Amino acid sequence: MKHPLLLGAAAIAGLTIAATPAQAHIVATRLGDFYTGGLHPLTGVEDVVQWLALGLVAGQQDVRRARWMVPVFPLALLAGIIGARLLHLPAMPEAIDAATMLVLGCLLAVAKPLNLPVLLGLTAIVGLLRGASNASGIGPDTDAVLFVSGLVLTGYAVVTLIAAAATSLLRGVAATWPAVAVRACGSWIAAVGLMLGGYALAAH
Repeated sequence: MKHPLLLGAAAIAGLTIAATPAQAHIVATRLGDFYTGGLHPLTGVEDVVQWLALGLVAGQQDVRRARWMVPVFPLALLAGIIGARLLHLPAMPEAIDAATMLVLGCLLAVAKPLNLPVLLGLTAIVGLLRGASNASGIGPDTDAVLFVSGLVLTGYAVVTLIAAAATSLLRGVAATWPAVAVRACGSWIAAVGLMLGGYALAAH
């Protein structure tokens, strides 16, 4: 009785081992560009810093206004990518990234409430610029739909999670030190923007 079980187990194990590379290849072929799009913005300081700053700005605002940023940002990312592809826009100048970081950092440091049109306008501008910048990651052999889907979903997830975490911290019982920490983070982001702006000007 043991021998048939052992033979059956060995056969199943052999089939599993043989099938694993094929399945992995299928997944990599079909979804590789999705993962590439999702990870692409996380490999550059421009996206990481600006997405972090935007999420923190949302956390500083009234929840009723900040919640509108959640759908606007991924839609703006999508619009920026499509616009850059259709218009064949060149790479985003470093000075624009530097200016965006400076503005976001100053807003965090000041920690003043923004009205809804300004808040959504800021969100849309950041999304459009970052979407247009990331459009350069779509190569001739890239599945654009998968790449864009991964990037937009990552943008949605990152900004939403940061905004939710910041909202929770800044409205807790002991919210004094988180508020100071977020404002200090804003000053550092503004400093990074100034530094990048200086490098961009020096390069020209």
